[in-house]
This record gives sequence, structure tokens and C-alpha cells, in this order.
Amino acid sequence: MKRIEPLTKDADHRMGQAVEHCRNELAQIRTGRASPALLDGVKVSYYDSPAPLNTLATITAQEARLLVVQPFDKSVIFDIEKAIQAADLGLNPNNDGNVIRIPIPALTEERRHELVKHIHNLVEEGRVAVRNVRKDINNQLREMEKSHQLSEDEGSYAHEQIQKITDKSMEDLNSLLTIKEKELLEQ
Repeated sequence: MKRIEPLTKDADHRMGQAVEHCRNELAQIRTGRASPALLDGVKVSYYDSPAPLNTLATITAQEARLLVVQPFDKSVIFDIEKAIQAADLGLNPNNDGNVIRIPIPALTEERRHELVKHIHNLVEEGRVAVRNVRKDINNQLREMEKSHQLSEDEGSYAHEQIQKITDKSMEDLNSLLTIKEKELLEQ
């Protein structure tokens, strides 16, 4: 069993990364509610090099439909505002010289359904990534069986373990989808 432990750990780690990537992608989708995660992908030109917005400012959701960005250095407030507009998030930041207020507009019904299709695609990409990890690990196990590094019983046990890890990852992805879909369809 010690020979399959590294493979199961590898599968668990790689599938976990696929789920986490999907979680991060879904967090950046606007649901009509203010969430600091909406601005995670925004890069600001800071002294001629791109820097993540969250390293240059505090981002808070003060109300259900309002994000407030408070820069640590007031001299970059205009650069932050430009970066938010350039990120093509459909947001219109307002700058008062000290903080940037970003009202989050309500989503139309049509836009909600477009976003639901988009999140289904993102989750499906996550599922494909998980299945690819399973395929890769199962191929390694078959090679180990062919070269007699694993007995037939050890091989079947290992395949069962990999399937359990796969099932857990798929459940995680499905729950992410359900939660995000519910958020999007709420009005």
C-alpha cells in the first residue's frame, strides 16, 4: 500500500487544485452583490509594473451594492480607477480623491442567464481537469501493474481510492455550481 500512497496524494492535490481554480474563477463573476473578490483580477500600473489591486488598497463591501477601495498611497488613486475601468467588469468607479466608490449595478434577467451558462462552462472545465488527473493516475497504476510493481488486488484497491477522490472533487464542484447559480438567480 505504500507504493500507491504517493499516487493518491498526488491525485488528491491535483484535483484539489482544479477545484480551487474553479472556486477562484467563480468568485470573480459578478452576482449583483458587492464582493471584494470581483476585483481580484485587476492589475494596476504601479511605478511602471503591474501590481494586484489588493496589494495597493483595502477593498471592502460597505453595502450590498457598493464596493469601497481605499488606496494605501493616495497618489495611485487615478491609476486604480483607470485599471478598474480597463478591466472590463462593467463597473463605473467614482473617485473623491481619498477613496473610490464602485456601485454594483443590478443584473438584468438576460445577463443572469448568460452568467449561469458561463458558470456551467467553468465548472465543466473543472470537471474535465479532475477527470484528466484521474486518467493520468490510472494510467500510472496500470503501468505499475504491468511491470509487476503492484499486485492485481493492490491495483484494484488503488483504482477505488482514486475514484473516491474523484467523486469527492466532483461533489465539491457541483456544490460550487449550485451555490453560485443560486446567488446569480436571486433578485
